Amino acid sequence: MKVVVGLGNPGPKYEVTPHNVGFLVVDQLIEHWKATGPQKKFDAEIYQANVPGVGQVLLVKPQTFMNLSGRSVAPLSTFYKIQPDDMIVVHDELDLPPFSIRLKTGGGSGGHNGIKSLDECLGAENKGYHRLRIGIGKPLHGDGADHVLRPYSSSELPELDKVLDTSVKAIETWLMHGMKRAMNEFNKHTKTETKES
Repeated sequence: MKVVVGLGNPGPKYEVTPHNVGFLVVDQLIEHWKATGPQKKFDAEIYQANVPGVGQVLLVKPQTFMNLSGRSVAPLSTFYKIQPDDMIVVHDELDLPPFSIRLKTGGGSGGHNGIKSLDECLGAENKGYHRLRIGIGKPLHGDGADHVLRPYSSSELPELDKVLDTSVKAIETWLMHGMKRAMNEFNKHTKTETKES
């Protein structure tokens, strides 16, 4: 069984904000695969999809708020006996240009509190899960929290739609052909990062 975890914050206030791109990708996958659900357990909304050529895929939106995401994902992972290689986590990334994506396996949190929580709760032996990072860029002025929690503007929505579509294709490539091919195919289109994390 494969698992796609989108990180975000529950509630309409945060729905279409940079910090919630993980949720938005999962929503896109739910619609794309006509997934069933949600089941509400492990402090998460869990949807199930049967993907041709892959089988059952769980789509997960933790409801713990971003900074405690690991408290949802770790027990879910234990219950379903999920190996790190079978899980991809979708989250926002300040160190990537807006509306770009980059896939990677393992690595540090880069200061992302959702990833910090996952790593703490999953334990060192389970940190080799895959990640799809969606660039939100760094704020030009002001506080980082204001930047990640602000609603996307109407002028940004077309670019957001494009990156959500690209993310769906990247996840499908990972499921069908593995992470190496997905990275080769989708990372080459990503603009240069300001910092590898």
